Amino acid sequence: MLRNRYFLLADALLLLLGAFATYMLRLDRVNVSDYLSGILLLGGSTVVATIGIFYKTNVYGRMWRYAATEDMLLLTIGTASGVLLGGCVSLIIANFVFPDIVVPRSAPFIYLVLAIWATAGPRLLFRSASKFSVQQQRRRSLQNRGAESVPALIVGAGDAGAMIAREISQNPQMGLHVLGFVDDNPAKQGVRIYGLPVLGKSADLPRLVAKFGIEQTIIAMPTASGKVLRQVMQWSEQSGARARIIPGIYEILDGKVNVSQLRNIQIEDLLRREPVVTDTAGVQQLLRGKRVLVTGGGGSIGSELCRQILRCQPEHLIVFGHGENSVFEIENELNDLRAKMLKSGLLDPSQAKISAIIGDLRHANRVNALMGEYRPQVIFHAAAHKHVPLMERNAPEAITNNVIGTQMLVNAAVAHDVEKFVMISSDKAVNPTTIMGASKRIAEMVVMQAANQRAGKKRAFSAVRFGNVLGSRGSVVLTFRKQIAAGGPVTVTHPDMERFFMTIPEAVQLVLQAGVMGQGGEIFVLDMGEPVKILDLARTLIELSGLQPGRDIDIAFTGIRPGEKLYEELFLSHENYERTRHEKIFIATNSEANIPAGLNEAIIALTAVAERNDSAAIRKQMGELIPEMSLN
Repeated sequence: MLRNRYFLLADALLLLLGAFATYMLRLDRVNVSDYLSGILLLGGSTVVATIGIFYKTNVYGRMWRYAATEDMLLLTIGTASGVLLGGCVSLIIANFVFPDIVVPRSAPFIYLVLAIWATAGPRLLFRSASKFSVQQQRRRSLQNRGAESVPALIVGAGDAGAMIAREISQNPQMGLHVLGFVDDNPAKQGVRIYGLPVLGKSADLPRLVAKFGIEQTIIAMPTASGKVLRQVMQWSEQSGARARIIPGIYEILDGKVNVSQLRNIQIEDLLRREPVVTDTAGVQQLLRGKRVLVTGGGGSIGSELCRQILRCQPEHLIVFGHGENSVFEIENELNDLRAKMLKSGLLDPSQAKISAIIGDLRHANRVNALMGEYRPQVIFHAAAHKHVPLMERNAPEAITNNVIGTQMLVNAAVAHDVEKFVMISSDKAVNPTTIMGASKRIAEMVVMQAANQRAGKKRAFSAVRFGNVLGSRGSVVLTFRKQIAAGGPVTVTHPDMERFFMTIPEAVQLVLQAGVMGQGGEIFVLDMGEPVKILDLARTLIELSGLQPGRDIDIAFTGIRPGEKLYEELFLSHENYERTRHEKIFIATNSEANIPAGLNEAIIALTAVAERNDSAAIRKQMGELIPEMSLN
């Protein structure tokens, strides 16, 4: 059934009237009754052709109240096609079938302009009338709400800001009344967007807040850096206006939120960096149609790897993990995501099969059976014990899981001719001062050794180092939030402690990018940006909770823990490093030269002392294997 039957009737009537007007213009006279047969032939042919085209292209199935540019473009193309077809039919009939009927050859060209107005005019009037009616209702609603409507400014007059302004104007229940924008682009000063003026630059926020009584600022800059957001938030909060924000680019890309969803500012926003430019085609080529195994698939990094890999349409995604609850949760989430992709046509049923496997990498038979059954072509190895204090107290677990587990997986990958292997390492592997860091450094050596053990050509086995990720399990951010919720104190080990931070989606994007570039034997290092003082992080989190450090929540210094560094490092002193073709990924170019002789024998000895639960012997043998290590 046609949704817009009234538009159909209007099209038929106005196109016929347009034919009359065409002859009036062409003949420069009002009385054209002598040419009625030609008028009816041209108008009738065009009406039939145009309505038929509109029906086929679903013009009559559109909601013209919400017409956009693409709707009007479709209407114009359909009208032009109808006039062209109707005009050709009319000229053929007039010249070859009924010579007495007069259809001037210039008539279709004149008719085209009139026909476009005839079809577009009623729809534009309807859209304008509907918009005016809605605006009147909103004005009445806002007047009725009175003091409940909060005056607001939008920071950022780009596409996101314009979308927010439109969403707020269409939803008075949000209780916001936008007075205008601020934007640092000089070209936007003084212009109007949806009728709202750009009132100044972001530095003018304190003045504008005071002048207009602004109670809320809405930050609409999804790709702005954390430095910019921190400054805008500071200006807003100091002037007494509550700052809210639209989601960042990674949240939008993940499909978790859309650009019109406002929320409170989070620490991840204030530490945000410039968005990663990803070689999407390269990542798709690496993963599309492949069998991909992710170890540690239920962890913070592993689960995000699974999400992003699934969107690249692998043949089979194998999620391997030791913790059954986390694997169960990510399996359900991935199945939901796969169902949505199937429904939207992004997958066909033969793609992206998902298998969740519970197992322990330290069991060689289990790992080999897994490899033989699923035959993965690409492996992302994210499974590891990573909590530094726990591993200090449980050194044998760090050896058996991080070192032996990696070796078992690498050996199985070599035996089953895996095409690409990427291990997730840590900045704590550089000049390690902890058991965890040292175990990750040895795991790097295992991967590098396997990459270089093939005669004539390296295996595409590589490692990727990066620092802390925001929101991961055991993250200092989560610890601080729990301490704030409990009323404090927030505990910081040392006032000068600094760490690198990166969001989980950003880290995973760069890991996938490094996987594309890996040819064999590389250690890739992600550009972590500027280090952040943990003390500043604690203060910011307290302030974001609406509290004041020292007044509402105390900060207590507990002292540096065993093996903890004040500053993290990303490269060994004897590693030569350079930028890759991706601006946010470095590479250590001589990693194979740093594999010690007798690595396998040293790992066998480490395994023996780990099985004896001899932590002192573990530390001693690690020191012999890693000369740059300094364990307390």
